[in-house]
Amino acid sequence: MMGSMANGPIPTFYLYGEPRRAVDHGFVHAETLDHRNRPNAWLIHPHAHADLSQIFVIERGGGRMVAEDRSIACAAPSLVLVPATAVHGFAWNPDVAGSVLTLSIHFLADLYRADPVLQQIFRAPCTVALTAADMALVTGATETLMRELSWTAPGHRAAIQAQLLSILVVALRQVQQRDQAAGSPTAADRLVARLRERIETRFRLRESAADYAAALGVSLTSLRSATARAAGRSPMALLDERTVLEAKRALLYSSQGVAEIAYALGFADPAYFSRFFSRLSGMSPRAFRERRGIALRVRPPDEAA
Repeated sequence: MMGSMANGPIPTFYLYGEPRRAVDHGFVHAETLDHRNRPNAWLIHPHAHADLSQIFVIERGGGRMVAEDRSIACAAPSLVLVPATAVHGFAWNPDVAGSVLTLSIHFLADLYRADPVLQQIFRAPCTVALTAADMALVTGATETLMRELSWTAPGHRAAIQAQLLSILVVALRQVQQRDQAAGSPTAADRLVARLRERIETRFRLRESAADYAAALGVSLTSLRSATARAAGRSPMALLDERTVLEAKRALLYSSQGVAEIAYALGFADPAYFSRFFSRLSGMSPRAFRERRGIALRVRPPDEAA
């Protein structure tokens, strides 16, 4: 059953089922959905990739994705977008068809230089529906990408970048349409993006908003103003959200005890952590593990009612 807890920390793979190892700066991988899912009976248990983001191209059929603390339906024609470090798993229908593109976060950073607004694509795991025309463009680009990855003809790297950029642009436009967030990022957006990047690497240290402002080279007042405009929340609220997300991951997808989770997240007092989690989540860590864990379990497709 997808959603069962791992024995210990959340599994982190290179590609699913492969031991974690260093990711090359320019790593790009493409394979059919059938390749890794059929041998696993169409059931991919919750896991994460530390330095790899993924695009699932769903051409036919569908299934369901567990992403962090949500369960999301996936149906063709669509793209499923999974950023690096996000915990995710799938229960696919056996008739699903499509591809999986896996990209190093460093390679993605190179692509973002063509247009920084592309960074909006991998803010959180999600699925975006495609029109028939967009799906035809994406499948054509994916086929060309797979061909380019299989040889080293002249212009090989440029061709790979071109195909990926065309897919990312389709994803971006759909994400913006869904979020009604068209337009270039503002200065506040850019500062908040830098804040989120720093939070991602340091949230376990429980540093103050003043520490983050100093590290980003702005005043605390400027940082608070930017987060209020761009995110509608304070800097510490963004830090707390990231901390709670990591706590939810551990509660849902590992067998770690509440105290163990608290210490791993930088809390010296597990009781204080429980109060902190309850205040932000509306229930205690143990209640969340029990209620949400049950809700997120997805039966294999052949067992579905």
